[in-house]
Amino acid sequence: MSDTEEEEEIVVSDDQKTDIAKWFLLNSPPGEIQYVAKDLRSVLNDENVYRLAASQTFPVYNKSHIVCIQFPNRSGEVLISSFSEISEDEYLDPRTAQVAKVDHVRQICTQMRPARDDELPSRYVEEYRCALDAEISKYVGDAYSKGVFSVYCTSGKETEEPGFDFELLVVITATRHSPQNF
Repeated sequence: MSDTEEEEEIVVSDDQKTDIAKWFLLNSPPGEIQYVAKDLRSVLNDENVYRLAASQTFPVYNKSHIVCIQFPNRSGEVLISSFSEISEDEYLDPRTAQVAKVDHVRQICTQMRPARDDELPSRYVEEYRCALDAEISKYVGDAYSKGVFSVYCTSGKETEEPGFDFELLVVITATRHSPQNF
């Protein structure tokens, strides 16, 4: 380009900016999405685009990375996963029979409520879930220094007696993040 030619300014639409922002957020390394989001917010310099991208991306990121979020009173934690999802921002902790309402962008639990009967397995299934939970607790305690787990009933939660099938699923997460060391 010669000195006399003027540079054309490339105009990026808000939709394109949102898509680019979502890509960066979704591809954040484990545990570093808050750092990426902070930098992205300042680079975008457009709060509306940032909020739209964050509101669409954080729930997907949190579920795919099985983010663990503390209850407000530190009485436990809830794993954000497709197995614990009750609604878009509510997640079940089967051990405490509590449902956590989650702010995905801030990655905090904003309130809790007792799980309804239809959100929990039957008493019969719960006996097996609790027994498996106790055994997995021993395993996770031995194998993972900072491990967190949950045991979910993924099908047949209405089963009331022997002879009917139900499925239990174990989710274990044990991430250690220290981005300041890199």
